[in-house]
Amino acid sequence: MVQIQPSGDHQTSFYEQVGGRPTFAKLTRVFYREVAADEVLKPMYPEEDLGPAEERLLMFLEQYWGGPTTYGEQRGHPRLRMRHMPYKINPDARDRWLRCMRVAVDELELSPLHESTLWDYLERAALAMVNTFED
Repeated sequence: MVQIQPSGDHQTSFYEQVGGRPTFAKLTRVFYREVAADEVLKPMYPEEDLGPAEERLLMFLEQYWGGPTTYGEQRGHPRLRMRHMPYKINPDARDRWLRCMRVAVDELELSPLHESTLWDYLERAALAMVNTFED
């Protein structure tokens, strides 16, 4: 969990600082809106309805950034690489994922510090998910 020191004595989580659930719900909603329109990413989701995937990502991001621990309670350890192994994630898929996420992050209109902190994590996460260099 990332802590950014606010002014004053009280420390708050990144999750609280950026607006909590409404902020992360918007992030995931916009992200999956973009995924639904991407011809490479959309087929990676077995469900026609992206709603369940959106909810899983929302719960994961909330927990990671200091919000509710619902993800862990319902799904256990994230094991992100293992959960993504069935899918061919090459550099093109990574770049498409980042493009969709960039649109979503931009729509949040976060402060520069919060935007940079979030984007740094998302870039690192996307790089870590690449599991093939084949087309």
